[in-house]
Amino acid sequence: MPKKASRLSHFDAQGQARMVDVSSKPRTAREAQASAFVLMSPDVLRALPQNPKGDPLEVARTAGIMAAKRTSELIPMCHPLPLSHIAVTLRVCENGVSIATKVKTTAETGVEMEALVAASVAALTVYDMCKALDKGIEVREIKLEKKSGGKSGNFVRNSKAKVNGSGRARPLRDIVS
Repeated sequence: MPKKASRLSHFDAQGQARMVDVSSKPRTAREAQASAFVLMSPDVLRALPQNPKGDPLEVARTAGIMAAKRTSELIPMCHPLPLSHIAVTLRVCENGVSIATKVKTTAETGVEMEALVAASVAALTVYDMCKALDKGIEVREIKLEKKSGGKSGNFVRNSKAKVNGSGRARPLRDIVS
């Protein structure tokens, strides 16, 4: 049974932010998966293959991978981790772009933040690559889907949760790393 935290771990007894000391924790295999969704109009979706900046999905996939590797530089209390695998998958759907990430390590702490940062930056990159066509594009639903390993155990998001804002997304095209 996973252990529930009784307090926020990134604050000391005086309420000041701190980096958690993981030096006494064992190195174990850890994995996390996250997702994001970029809602866009049919006109923008049709224009994706003709983007003069390049393939927005391939650029976003690369940006997500790069971002996961730099998470500790972006999130102040994150530990730098030796990442053994990063996958970013983008799927064109009828109402936008679905993003899924998977990150693995063998370390003293988990990779949830790396998976979430990868999904976030990939989504922001899709926005950046397409914003000339529509400033109303929306980045939505950045969330942890699954994690395994560590003292807190496993987590799997409830699969009955609402998907992609306006119903289940139907894939049209995938970009996989």
